[in-house]
Amino acid sequence: MKVVLLSYTRDAERLCAAAARSCYSPDPASKLLEGVEEGKAGRLIDQVVERGHHSVIEHASYTFSLEGVSRSLTHQLVRHRIASYSQQSQRYVPLLEPSYVAPETVRANAEANRVFEKAMEDAWDAYRQLATLVPVEDARYVLPNACATNMVVTMNARELWHFFTLRTCRRAQQEIRTAAELMLAEVRKVSPALFKDAGPACLRGKCPEGKLSCGRPRVELKYK
Repeated sequence: MKVVLLSYTRDAERLCAAAARSCYSPDPASKLLEGVEEGKAGRLIDQVVERGHHSVIEHASYTFSLEGVSRSLTHQLVRHRIASYSQQSQRYVPLLEPSYVAPETVRANAEANRVFEKAMEDAWDAYRQLATLVPVEDARYVLPNACATNMVVTMNARELWHFFTLRTCRRAQQEIRTAAELMLAEVRKVSPALFKDAGPACLRGKCPEGKLSCGRPRVELKYK
């Protein structure tokens, strides 16, 4: 898996801070932006977010390339609907050579890995045979959720906060949790004030999972 931050809102923290100030000022954001200093922007964002006024951070957006991830991951990812997605097409991109992602639990178990590898071989054998008989877009029906793919995803800062809260939690599936932690590490490099407290809910207070909680006090993020 590879996660690349392709593009992001420049001066995102100053922009969001100016947007927040414009709600309480007679001056327009175009004028307020000039007076927002980098350090003060972070403090203002902290105050606004703590009060629950998250709409102001929607003005910042981030675009990622997710490479070599499974279709299982992307099926989960697109459930986050306040986002834009562009995914590698199985209709137009032939996948004659096996390209798939194996879960960590499978790779760590010799017998499970043997069963998994056999299923992948059988799936691609069927795909290649079908591709000589019917259009590739129909042959792809036999490909598994493990099939590797690439995706471009754009989210604003507010949706990313929601995404990180859910998907860096220990209860998230390992592959999408890894992707979320890599994405969080990338946005913290360019917008540290916006995302310094982002992550699973247990980093900020009580776990909301109730009886489904893992019972461990705080998640430690692998990628920082």
